[in-house]
Amino acid sequence: MSLPLFLVDALPPADRFTLDGPEGHHAANVQRLSVGEALLLGDGRGAQARAVVLAARKGALDLAVEAPTFTPAADPSITVVQGIAKGERAELAVQLLTEVGADRIVPWPAARSIPRWKDAKPLERWRSTAREAAKQSRRAWLPEVTPACPTRQLSLSGTVLVLHEEASTPLSAVPLPSTGSITLVVGPEGGVAPEELEALAGTAVRLGPEVLRTSTAGAAAVAALSVRLARW
Repeated sequence: MSLPLFLVDALPPADRFTLDGPEGHHAANVQRLSVGEALLLGDGRGAQARAVVLAARKGALDLAVEAPTFTPAADPSITVVQGIAKGERAELAVQLLTEVGADRIVPWPAARSIPRWKDAKPLERWRSTAREAAKQSRRAWLPEVTPACPTRQLSLSGTVLVLHEEASTPLSAVPLPSTGSITLVVGPEGGVAPEELEALAGTAVRLGPEVLRTSTAGAAAVAALSVRLARW
């Protein structure tokens, strides 16, 4: 069984470290890790280190930390412009995108998005969801979740692919770069509006004959891309 991952601001320079705060509470009080058990510390920016519990107390663990390892950032990177969906489907999309390896997630208030963000709380939930999903999937890199960005302000780079149920080009056949960036656009429940498809100026692609929900389509596409890019 893989070791549980806990995120810290920076890996400790010494071989001893006290894990406290919210992560220490989760490790000591929720997961109840005890003396002799091992875990992973990560900074969410590629560095991870194995650690062994020396002492456990309420809300904190004293650890012996081994030398860190570093995982380079993926190249090409995958950015997902995710149409904002209703309710729990939005957070489910973020969770799945994080678990399958999206490097950057851009909340997109598309023309057919029903929810409209009026404060910072939805963004905080997306970022919290991404953080927890990164820990669950033992990711070395925590995906960036940007503020919401309307269509006119989107800055799309690299190869731009727009998931569209009426597209004739399958995702499995579209050329991919060997380096740089890939931007994948996923519409909300109502899909991508015609005027948005024109404004995005990307290649419209489809996953297959089935029509997936917005909460799962992006994850399925990133998984397919990960296979083609030899990430998996």
